[in-house]
Amino acid sequence: MSARHSSAMERTCQWAFSQEIPTDVVVDVGEASFSLHKFTLVAKSNLMRELILESKESDLTRIDLKQVPGGPEIFEKVAQFCYGVNFEITVHNVAALRCAAEYLQMTDEFCSDNLAGRTEDFITQVALATLSDAIVVLKSCEDLLPIAEDLKIVQRCVEVASAKACVEANCPSSSPPNWWTEELTVLNVSFFKRIMTAMKLRGAKGLTIASAIITYTERSLQDIAVHSPNGIRSPEIRATQIELIESIVAILPREKTAFHISFLCSLLRSAIALKADAKCKKELESRISAVLDHITVDDLLTISSYDGQRLFDLDSVKRIVSSYVEKEKSVEVFNVGNFREVCSAGVQRIAKTLDTYLGELAPCEELTLSKFNEIANLIPKMARKGDDDLYRTIDIYLKAHPNLDEIEREKACSTMDPLRLSHEARLHASQNKRLPVQVVLHALYYDKLQLRSGKEDLGADAAATCVRAEADASLVKENEELRSELLKMKLYIDEMSTKNQGVASKKNAFFASVSKKLGKLNPFKQVSKDTLQIAESRPETAKPRRRRFSIS
Repeated sequence: MSARHSSAMERTCQWAFSQEIPTDVVVDVGEASFSLHKFTLVAKSNLMRELILESKESDLTRIDLKQVPGGPEIFEKVAQFCYGVNFEITVHNVAALRCAAEYLQMTDEFCSDNLAGRTEDFITQVALATLSDAIVVLKSCEDLLPIAEDLKIVQRCVEVASAKACVEANCPSSSPPNWWTEELTVLNVSFFKRIMTAMKLRGAKGLTIASAIITYTERSLQDIAVHSPNGIRSPEIRATQIELIESIVAILPREKTAFHISFLCSLLRSAIALKADAKCKKELESRISAVLDHITVDDLLTISSYDGQRLFDLDSVKRIVSSYVEKEKSVEVFNVGNFREVCSAGVQRIAKTLDTYLGELAPCEELTLSKFNEIANLIPKMARKGDDDLYRTIDIYLKAHPNLDEIEREKACSTMDPLRLSHEARLHASQNKRLPVQVVLHALYYDKLQLRSGKEDLGADAAATCVRAEADASLVKENEELRSELLKMKLYIDEMSTKNQGVASKKNAFFASVSKKLGKLNPFKQVSKDTLQIAESRPETAKPRRRRFSIS
């Protein structure tokens, strides 16, 4: 940059020295300095005239113009204009020259055929003649605000670009037909939003607006790192990306079919990753819910930001599916009268997609049992034609989480009805050691009823398999019950033993205490051992037997 400024300064100084009159003022513009003649500048610029004439210094030799629009490069061309040197006005520099002319007060009121009039004519006659040139001029205005806004350059570019874009959308003049959407991708989101708003006011179709938004979003958001390394993201970049997402969502047309659901899911994923405003995410969730019957498993995984290892978000998926189901309930109840008995084809399709989606999430360690059940229960049980897909998902979850106890495995299986499994699934379940015993018995009991009633032609091999599996399951259940009873008995015996030991120790202590106290009161305690022995050795005399005498 400094080398470019130096070359600009040298060229301008050469022009000034070619006048054979010594320069008498130095103009500083940014990092560059230009040695010029006062009379040349005063002749074209009213601002320079005021600065020189109204200066308190008798001989002003230096002027600071650091705020001149366009910087040193544009001021070089301004100086060339003042010296009468020819230079080229293009769509890339015309906006900056027009703003610089306004800042330096180089208008036709001060001097005829001045720079402001020249650049204004070029904008009107050349720059705004085509869509591409209007976009280039509008792009250059991003660094010229607010003066470009005050001069109505931005407004005129927006009006021309929106009008010509509407014409191209209806009657394409080039190939491919949507070439004009690519032209808009160079603009910042603020200018792009203004063009989209202007196109809506001109009656552009929702699909036309959607086409431009999709192209612009794909170009603008392709650099967003949803999973940035170590979560590091520059605050400035993040703020810009959030503004981009929220601005795009704000201008989405209302038509349901205007956007493919995959685009909306990708947009929601970016909003979640950037932690955009809740209103922005709610709007996207509402739009996705409105077309949920077209969603795929990959779309749901996109919203969840699941990369095969880490699970980032499930709340949005729950809100989207719940909203869709509630809407379908209200429609079905109004049309049929009982949502539990009749589910629309859309709900049935969503149920199958959701079961497959849950199967993809099942191996994730971060998927707790409560979250697993919440997702599985989002869809009413009657919306599933059968529970085979759900059984497959539950089996994957139990296999990926082997530390679940019996009660937790029963909770995982509570979302499934074993009686709604196909015969093949029931056979598999009957031999699946990961399932709780109660679930296996339910499946076997149903098969047994079918076998007895003859409603299902199981065949000899299938029947033998059922009987064998039932026997195995019954044996397992008996073993479990026996183990439980033995454990209870052992605990009971240990408890009784502990109580008996406590009672015996207390009883012995009591009698010992009583004996000690009575011993102190015994008057014959000092009797000799011989006397005691004689007394003990004295034989007992038998008492005479009492007889009953009769008077008769």
